[in-house]
Amino acid sequence: MTQATLKGNILTPTGWVSGSLRFDQRIQVISANENDWDPYDKYYILPGFIDLHVHGGGGRDMMEGQDAPAVIAHKHAQHGTTSLLATTMSAPLSELKNALQGIHSAMQQQGNGNGARVLGVHLEGPYINPDKLGAQPNFTQKATLTDVQELNDIAPIKLITIAPEMCGNVDLVRELTQKGIKVQLGHTMGTYEDGVAALENGASGFTHLFNAMSGLHHRAPGIVGAALAHANFAEIIPDLLHVHPGAIKAAMRAIPYLYCVTDSTAASGMPDGQYWLGSQQVHKCMGGVRLADGTLAGSTLTMDQALRNLVSIGVGLADASKRVSTFAADYLGLTERGRLQEHCYADMVVMDRELNLIAVYVEGKRVIHDSMPDVKGSS
Repeated sequence: MTQATLKGNILTPTGWVSGSLRFDQRIQVISANENDWDPYDKYYILPGFIDLHVHGGGGRDMMEGQDAPAVIAHKHAQHGTTSLLATTMSAPLSELKNALQGIHSAMQQQGNGNGARVLGVHLEGPYINPDKLGAQPNFTQKATLTDVQELNDIAPIKLITIAPEMCGNVDLVRELTQKGIKVQLGHTMGTYEDGVAALENGASGFTHLFNAMSGLHHRAPGIVGAALAHANFAEIIPDLLHVHPGAIKAAMRAIPYLYCVTDSTAASGMPDGQYWLGSQQVHKCMGGVRLADGTLAGSTLTMDQALRNLVSIGVGLADASKRVSTFAADYLGLTERGRLQEHCYADMVVMDRELNLIAVYVEGKRVIHDSMPDVKGSS
């Protein structure tokens, strides 16, 4: 691959550098100018976004299988996402297998720069509480290691959401963790004590914090209380519909590595109208996605908008960047993604002073997007 160079204010793990970044598939050299920060440089160069909760985009849904995951990965790459976990809905085992076969195909065919890198699967259900479905269809079932292994043999499961209070799930947490699969708590009516027990047995995160889980009360702290008291990592949806900005800020103070996800649906990047989320039809209107009864059903969020939303509520750009990139990479143990550092993958976004997306690079290859201009100062 031919080397190229970008110039601007570069966010590195040790802070901002005004200078140039030379790369091919990986970052080769970051060179600083005389000043560490150039207030007059119009470009920010940030780590590419990492989204661990993606159901759909561009009119397609992960549960369709076939070519849907590749289409979705391309749509999200156009909004700065350079890596993602393909996320499923609760469904019969046969439908989950079909979805994972499509995800496997997308993983086998990637590397051409046309889409975000699909890192694996986030299995959101079916091992959840039927009394806390949110927008999940009611295909919940008892969790077994055999079923998980059968699915994992089709496409690598990196993350599973479970309800810890359901019979046998705490034991499963321990077994999954021993196999290297991350476990998050979500879609749960569990108590604070259930959450703590799951954490003690290896659970390490919380799925869309505050949403579809038992809330915080001062005499019954619930799963939210367990997260705020004990978690190092949790995901949150910063579309400013799912969670109030004040609650986002409270979670940021309590959870050191709170990171952002989109929980995006087929409606992401699409006009208002009807779309599918798994086996359920959802309606996009006024920036949100809802079931017929008004329940929030995922989002239309993209990660570039997530970054802008964080900045709009007072989060500094460097901190916001970590929450849409670095912390998610850290959670999955990805030391070569989510940071602009020599020898790491050249997963990068270029943004202007208003945080409009100018260019996206996935492993050094520029994602094609007709609305994005050429970056001056690149070669």
